[in-house]
Amino acid sequence: MHNGRGAGTYCGDGNSSRHMLLNSVSAIFLATAMTFAALPQDAQAQDYRFNTVQIDGNQRIETSTIVARMGIERGKTISAGALNDAYQRLLDSGVFETVELIPQGNTLVVKVVEHPTINRINFEGNRRVKDETLEGAIGSQSRRVFTPEQAERDAATIAEIYSTQGRVAATVVPRIIRRSDNRVDLVFEISEGDTIEIERVSFVGNRAFSDRRLRRVLETKQAGLLRTFIRSDTFIADRIEFDKQVLRDFYLSRGYVDFRVNSANVEFTRERDAFFLIMDVTEGQQFSFGKITTVSEIPGVEAPAYQDVLKIKPGVIYSPSLVENSIARMERLGLKNGVDFLRVEPRIKRNDRDLTLDIEFALVKGPRIFVERIDIEGNTTTLDQVIRRQFRTVEGDPFNPREIRESAERIRALGFFADANVETREGSTPAQVIVDVDVEEKPTGSLSFGGSYSVSDGFGVAIGLTEDNWLGRGQRLGLTLSTAQDAEQYVLSFTEPQLLGRDLRFDIDLGVANTNSSFASYDTERAFFAPGLTFRLGELSTLQLRYRWEASEMVQRTATTVSGAVIASEIAQGKKSSSALGLTYTYDSRIGGLNPNAGVLFEVGVDAAGLGGDNEYIKTSAKAIAQTRVWHEEITLRASLDLGAFSWQGSGFSRAVDRFVIGPNTFRGFEPAGVGPRDLSNGVDDAIGGNYYAVARFEAEFPLGLPEELGLRGGVFYDVGNVWDLSDVNTAGGTIVGADGSFRHVIGFSLLWTTAFGPLRFNFSKALKKETFDKEQSFDLTIQARF
Repeated sequence: MHNGRGAGTYCGDGNSSRHMLLNSVSAIFLATAMTFAALPQDAQAQDYRFNTVQIDGNQRIETSTIVARMGIERGKTISAGALNDAYQRLLDSGVFETVELIPQGNTLVVKVVEHPTINRINFEGNRRVKDETLEGAIGSQSRRVFTPEQAERDAATIAEIYSTQGRVAATVVPRIIRRSDNRVDLVFEISEGDTIEIERVSFVGNRAFSDRRLRRVLETKQAGLLRTFIRSDTFIADRIEFDKQVLRDFYLSRGYVDFRVNSANVEFTRERDAFFLIMDVTEGQQFSFGKITTVSEIPGVEAPAYQDVLKIKPGVIYSPSLVENSIARMERLGLKNGVDFLRVEPRIKRNDRDLTLDIEFALVKGPRIFVERIDIEGNTTTLDQVIRRQFRTVEGDPFNPREIRESAERIRALGFFADANVETREGSTPAQVIVDVDVEEKPTGSLSFGGSYSVSDGFGVAIGLTEDNWLGRGQRLGLTLSTAQDAEQYVLSFTEPQLLGRDLRFDIDLGVANTNSSFASYDTERAFFAPGLTFRLGELSTLQLRYRWEASEMVQRTATTVSGAVIASEIAQGKKSSSALGLTYTYDSRIGGLNPNAGVLFEVGVDAAGLGGDNEYIKTSAKAIAQTRVWHEEITLRASLDLGAFSWQGSGFSRAVDRFVIGPNTFRGFEPAGVGPRDLSNGVDDAIGGNYYAVARFEAEFPLGLPEELGLRGGVFYDVGNVWDLSDVNTAGGTIVGADGSFRHVIGFSLLWTTAFGPLRFNFSKALKKETFDKEQSFDLTIQARF
């Protein structure tokens, strides 16, 4: 940056140049007025005729250009008003600091002072924003004419850039340094100032939901203990506008159809170093769905068939998204039945007495408009086909505005673009439309560093290199290297989200993993190759088909390590491979279900090994989770059930690495492999896993009443579970305990801390019922962060 100073300094408010201009203009008008005062009255309307126009003071601008700009023809009579218009045209050209017209008989003398040209542009004081960013935002450029007005606009633009980062106190002063040949250096002196925080976010008029609950909805956060690392607590005006819309969506999705944000006032604190954000809202009453009916106004289209596809029922809390989903479901049925231009109009009748909304879905014929073409612009990296496949509509199809809106949302959800606009315009005929897609690319590659800690695994580090839009094809390529105290894993992964242009996801993982078993006297080495296909069965359900090849070996930790009889026999088997086919069915209503505060996840999978390889088995697992929020959505209740069954089908015996061994993430209150069968032979204590396991967990999370900026919540939990059965296990010579086992019961308290480094969870537990050989763990801490 240039630090020099010249004699001609332009102040940021433009006063110097404007004063010069005003003084020159005032002098001209004063001289003219004095001349007119000395003449007879009829002289004020005199005309002029100039045979010669003399230009003085121009350096860069050609004389002919100035004369042409004035519009005065030699030898032609002009009025005083026309002369004044010529003066104004020169001044409005923006290239002269001052202009003076002096009639001298038949000669018009034009004296001009040109604006200087910009030699270079410098920025001083900017640490938060790079020079390249500021240069791209301003209008002034090197080798162009300098104008004070443009410099002022550029200063305001730079200040706005800082304002969007929460630095509303930033000031920008443009100054000039005079150089030779009528050139100047333009310097923007920037005082960035500090970020202005949101000290407190509060609400007025809310009764159904507490301030604490509503603050979790907003993007703007109030300052907390870790405000140095959290940028969402800075004041950004655009973010507050976004928060107002988010708040509306939150209430509407919960049936408050009359909700409105009356105002969002931002006030300085007394010290003027932070803001208070106060949102005044009117909630209104909560409405539910009343009668749900369907009528058809299209000949040949029967309403009952469309009524049958509806999922919403009377009594369900009203939500606009449920209405939209119903319309989409009906329109898909119409497309399947060959009904073109079907439109579904929701006609709502309000019943204030019982606070219900009757919905009548009317099947009507829409206008006969077709999609002429889809134009895509701005995608310098992403291939057209990646964007086009987000459209369910192609050229020549009937035009459906709702489908175009949904396609726009799918394009934005890709995460490949900083901005994506989808608009329609009339095509070559009124019966056709053109869909214009304008996108702005953004970087899609990332290098991430992560850290984790748990009592069972110790400290860990993860490094990930990911490209979400590989070669512009919308494919994901990732390399993950993770290491913990007792485990290392290196995985190369690839994902094609829409194989063959269909809603079919293809995944493949290739990797190696080494594990040091803290619960037994051996280490494990694995190499695996796992491709899979996932497709949708319904709106909330998917099915995954997969194959997995794995080679694993149980390795004696050291030459002096002593193992129990069971583990010793399994180590002796050496490296063994598995070749397995599997499938997993998943149903998840936690995001797209009818109730925004409740949902269930159900997942069941089975893997069958024996298509080659050394191992033959059938391994089945199932998981069910139900969650809901109660008491004005302040308390979260959650229940889950995990089940597993392993059936050995081959000759010989199974190994511990194939059977189920569970840890604190599945069953709290115990160390890894702390429950289940154990081998106590040879003076050791080896966990050997079991063929079956079952764990049920029940928990509640709730606020502690502490200041919200602490980010602390509490929880209580109750877990019950067991691992058992040693069928097809070589137990010869072993001292086995817990083969049949019993169900253990654990209660505990959790402290959940949301920090800028990641979520921390402290679990304090007590086993109500356990076996004497179990390995209890009364405290567990987990932390995971990405930075």
